Amino acid sequence: MRIGVTYDLRSDYLALGYSEEETAEFDAEETIAALCEALAGLGHTPVRIGGIKPLAKALVAGERWDAVFNICEGLKGVAREAQVPALLEAFDIPYLFSDPLTLALSLDKALAKRVVRDAGVPTADFAVIEKESDAAYVALDYPLFLKPVAEGSGKGVGARSKVENREELASVAKDLLARFRQPVLVEEFLPGREFTIGIIGTGESAAVLGVAEIVPLENFIGAGYGFVNKEIWKDKVKLLPGRDEDARAAGDVALAAWRALRCRDGGRADVRLDKNGQPCFLEVNPLAGMRPGYSDLCFIAKFEGLEYQQLIGKFLDAFAARQSS
Repeated sequence: MRIGVTYDLRSDYLALGYSEEETAEFDAEETIAALCEALAGLGHTPVRIGGIKPLAKALVAGERWDAVFNICEGLKGVAREAQVPALLEAFDIPYLFSDPLTLALSLDKALAKRVVRDAGVPTADFAVIEKESDAAYVALDYPLFLKPVAEGSGKGVGARSKVENREELASVAKDLLARFRQPVLVEEFLPGREFTIGIIGTGESAAVLGVAEIVPLENFIGAGYGFVNKEIWKDKVKLLPGRDEDARAAGDVALAAWRALRCRDGGRADVRLDKNGQPCFLEVNPLAGMRPGYSDLCFIAKFEGLEYQQLIGKFLDAFAARQSS
């Protein structure tokens, strides 16, 4: 197949003056090169496209592909991850990974939690602060954990994210509202072990690829797997294969959330244990990072004995199965 590849290259946005944190979700050149090499190794012809604007330009010019491997995060708007697949659907071009509805829904962590909670998937009690005055009405048990409602890659999560009282809650919420110009998700803090779970497939055919435990090291910042902990991770966090009963239970919760949100083909979900050891859904990443030797999903695949090309092949197999059903 001739497979187009859509992505946002981080270096392009850094060159335009965006910060390291603002570009945290975008891809390194290493990722795109590895992905194209893997697609070629599987017998396909990869075609680099880039983000939404070059994609739109190519489509208007009449260019077409048999399929598109979409890892484009988007830059602007609460539905930014949905823009590329929506455009591809308008031109009737099949693509890998989740559809516009799921991508827009899952980016909003509060809306995603409402859906999974309604489906019976356990998740921490939460509230949403849309303006500073809302902090006075949060009726949850401390400690609480705050983060922007619609960001990824740990953006907005740092040393102050865990709060112990209403004064800290108001202060951190004020800061996040100003910095990210979007609502703030407030969750009851989950003190237990944290897992990230790789998933392959769609609907009833979806299955857990593997589970990794996120283990804080001495230099871990704050109480959450935030931006700096992810960006400069080697002295802050260690990922270990999750093989025990807690890890299996976390995988079950992740898979239930994946299905409830109608995610497709492959990605990750994050789960953390509460004070009673009950695994609770945190969030899902249907456009998971794929940088070799860096991204969590690649580590999970490695734990399961899969090389990078084999991981990409599993995504393609899931896509092909969905297309033929």
